[in-house]
Amino acid sequence: MKRGKFIAGIFASIPLLSFAKRKATVRMRTGNPFKVNAGAARFGTHYKMKGVTLNTLDIKISGKDTDNDLAVFEQTGQTRDGGPPLHIHIDQDEWFFVTEGEYLFQCGDEKFYLKTGDTIFLPRNIPHAFVQLTEKARTLVSYMPAGKMEAFFAATDQWITPPSKAEIAKVFAEHGMQVVGGPLKADR
Repeated sequence: MKRGKFIAGIFASIPLLSFAKRKATVRMRTGNPFKVNAGAARFGTHYKMKGVTLNTLDIKISGKDTDNDLAVFEQTGQTRDGGPPLHIHIDQDEWFFVTEGEYLFQCGDEKFYLKTGDTIFLPRNIPHAFVQLTEKARTLVSYMPAGKMEAFFAATDQWITPPSKAEIAKVFAEHGMQVVGGPLKADR
């Protein structure tokens, strides 16, 4: 009888051990809260995505704030009919929330029309692109994990002349992305 209770006790403790193991892997954030004002960037730098569009990207939440788990940018669209080439994020999911204007997105073979208030989730390893349909537009865009996106926007901000397709592909590749096609065209 004692042996049966012992075995039952072992089996009863397995879920507790599993929970204890899972709890031990939870990371706690130790940084301080912060606020980024409207029109401001987390570290004061407004990146221009020269060569691909003239959009401005402001870091709102940096990968430095999240142990590289997440980066959030506000993108101010200044290039009607402009957008990035069809590309893949190898290790990141991407999420957009449109706060002003209209966009056409392609993810895989599907196309999605987005207007103010709409959200789209773009899973990693699926080719995607977007084109801005209105004169002015604005989105919040996040990358999970943050990866090298801050460094990517800093690199595109340094271009002085329009880059070649090869230069664009090289900078994308250096920052964890692969260009797999041209920019998306507006369906008009």
